[in-house]
Amino acid sequence: MSPPTAREREFVEYLQSLVDREDRAALAALRRGLGKAPGSVPDLYPYVIPWVPEHGPPWHEEIYYLVSALFALYPENWSPEDDHEPTNLGASFRRLASSAQSASIERRFIALLNAGRDDLPEHLRHGIALLKAHEIPVDWAELLHDLRDWEHEDRPVQRRWARAFWREPPGSVSSPESTTAPTAVESGA
Repeated sequence: MSPPTAREREFVEYLQSLVDREDRAALAALRRGLGKAPGSVPDLYPYVIPWVPEHGPPWHEEIYYLVSALFALYPENWSPEDDHEPTNLGASFRRLASSAQSASIERRFIALLNAGRDDLPEHLRHGIALLKAHEIPVDWAELLHDLRDWEHEDRPVQRRWARAFWREPPGSVSSPESTTAPTAVESGA
């Protein structure tokens, strides 16, 4: 899968500039989009519309609203030194599962992977809130990019996130005896 586009990265840099300038009014306006249908809160329009691609499907516009509201909730981005690792949301959840030591993290992640487009904003809001509570970074440009293909029939985004979440730790060797049976998400059930 291709990396985020320059436009997607520039949009996240723009959002980060609101944090850097301590523009609390703009961030509060963006947070008003949380829990609402993407694109339904006019407070977000001045910050999002200039960045939305003009001739794309409605879902591509909606993800800009969704990501901007989520970013305003928790503007912690992956640092550049993390570039050698996967930085998708699956990798963030992997870090969360490592630090939180809770089986509910995996269940929430599976629910996120199974979410349809209509339920995705709510699952993402809860997931980002969990990541915020444990100070786990999010690659916002990658998330914006990934969401474009969320409902692709081959589910490449969900499979990439699953690989990042369930991959073997670096340097470890798994044996057939040490592996567990695949979950419903991995087996495609």
